[in-house]
Amino acid sequence: QVQLVESGGGLVQAGGSLRLSCAASGRASSTYAMGWFRQAPGKEREFVAAVSWGGGTTIYTDSVKGRFTISRDNAKNTMYLQMNSLKPEDTAVYYCAAGTFGSAWYSYNYWGQGTQVTVSS
Repeated sequence: QVQLVESGGGLVQAGGSLRLSCAASGRASSTYAMGWFRQAPGKEREFVAAVSWGGGTTIYTDSVKGRFTISRDNAKNTMYLQMNSLKPEDTAVYYCAAGTFGSAWYSYNYWGQGTQVTVSS
């Protein structure tokens, strides 16, 4: 079992930055790929970014490429999402997940509770 806890969300103006963290605990948590998903009101949960278990491979959805950076520190059992040049359309609840590397939600077995990110125009 793996437990995931997100932090770092908040309210920011358009063009600003936030850094999300996801602390993992539990059995062999550092051996899983990890990802970030988000869900805006009235919309389906969508993939944002993922990082392989070793941190060497990353993928992003097109809308965040060049603005967001995913990383992980296995010594700290923590994953990060650095979000720059934020836009109002980035407003959503952001979830971290652990599982098999990829962009599909069903590839991930474990989920956090989510952290709200709100970008004002």
